Amino acid sequence: MSVTTETPQQRDRARTVFEKSRSGRRAAVLPALDVPERPLDELIPPTLRRVDPPRLPEISEPEIVRHYNRLSQRNFDLDSGFYPLGSCTMKHNPKLHERVAALPGNARLHPAQMPARAQGALELMWRLQGALAEIAGLPHVSLQPSAGSHGELAGVLLTRAYHRDRGEERTKVLTPDTAHGTNPATVTMAGYQVVKVGTASDGGVDVDDLRAKADESVACLMLTNPNTLGLFDSNIVEIARVVHAVGATLYYDGANLNPMMGVSRPGDMGFDIVHFNLHKSFTQPHGGGGPGSGPIAVSERIEPFLPRPLVVRREGHAIAGSAANGDRVGGSQTPYDLDYDRPKSIGRLRGFQGNYGVFVRSYAYICSLGADGLRDVAESSVLNANYLLARLRRAGVSQYLPLAYDRICMHEFVLSGAPMKRDLKIRTLDLAKRLLDFGFHPPTVYFPLLVEEALLVEPTETETRETLDAFADAIAEILNEAREDPEIARNAPYSTPVRRLDEARAAKQPVTRQPL
Repeated sequence: MSVTTETPQQRDRARTVFEKSRSGRRAAVLPALDVPERPLDELIPPTLRRVDPPRLPEISEPEIVRHYNRLSQRNFDLDSGFYPLGSCTMKHNPKLHERVAALPGNARLHPAQMPARAQGALELMWRLQGALAEIAGLPHVSLQPSAGSHGELAGVLLTRAYHRDRGEERTKVLTPDTAHGTNPATVTMAGYQVVKVGTASDGGVDVDDLRAKADESVACLMLTNPNTLGLFDSNIVEIARVVHAVGATLYYDGANLNPMMGVSRPGDMGFDIVHFNLHKSFTQPHGGGGPGSGPIAVSERIEPFLPRPLVVRREGHAIAGSAANGDRVGGSQTPYDLDYDRPKSIGRLRGFQGNYGVFVRSYAYICSLGADGLRDVAESSVLNANYLLARLRRAGVSQYLPLAYDRICMHEFVLSGAPMKRDLKIRTLDLAKRLLDFGFHPPTVYFPLLVEEALLVEPTETETRETLDAFADAIAEILNEAREDPEIARNAPYSTPVRRLDEARAAKQPVTRQPL
């Protein structure tokens, strides 16, 4: 592979749409008004209008299409290649789900529509709640949280409301040292003190450390199972017993639910609160930061505190539909409604009921697969991860990238690049950048933090054996290459639209405004 050839996109400097703007150009000509024209003062009071018009780009339609098409080609995406981003579950997003979400009844429904006139949407949401409750093994679900981190916050706020209702003011939340970074951030945002729990030699929670730190000042333990090392914690029943013995709640971070669906349920393990990542496990696209959805499922003792309103089904009689502002409309049979009568609720988490388009896609996924299909997803994700791990070992990669905890993994695994750094003089970051030249998105690097030079790989269930073989071969070739000349990897990538960026400078001196 050549490492010096400049690509056409490297020669073509990216320009913003503002730089391409030219005065007087238009993408469309608006038709003449077909309603009586009214003075602007009647429509928008002068005090609310701009002094100067907005400085928007002026550009023709072909240039707009080319601009955004070229930008899309500069990014790596799941439709272009293998994306083994550990702990993020970047799996295939079926195009059927996009067609369903684009149906007019879904795409054009206003979020403030009265429930009596949004029965189809409410029924879909109610059925999705039921499916998620079954998957979690917990009876009650709220769809409001907009992301995994938002679901985390909801879970911790529910924990706080639960304890306060019992007259308890607890101050601490336990998180393992393998936790996602959002866990301690969420704990701090909710007003609690973060207390770290150590990892045992087998990669699970150090139960002795947990026992030493679990007391009546602890509100909750936040846990992922399997954890971020890709390992199922076989001590989960004892962990739940220790946490519940001091009156705390047990919270399940659903980021790693993919290998559990249809096989094992968090509620059966003893968890009180579960958040789902619909944008991971249930195929909603989440490149570029969203949109996402982080519904929560809870046990009976947590249910009174769920966010309001809840989507409910009222059996056996005609009801009135409730508008978001409390107004009523009635007359027709409307079995699905929004329940605001929740005196112990933590209140709203967002303006409306959640990201509805995400619900449509996720419900379509669940209906397409059914219970047997979800279990097949889980088993295939575990099979793919263990196959790739075995394939890397067979290629001799484990000499320089050994498994951090030598156990059969679940859906992902963590390698340590410490021997590679010592013997081949390249870092995990160099390996990741060089993988881009082979057409693969790099795995997650330097996380979890307790593994030196960590490489976190999640192949997901949607990749073929041939793809996994090619990925293993690419890593082996990069390591062989580094034996002869480590500078090749140190200066990679070579074939991407931009070369290696100065990430430290980008963080310290970000360019956040476009000069006009």
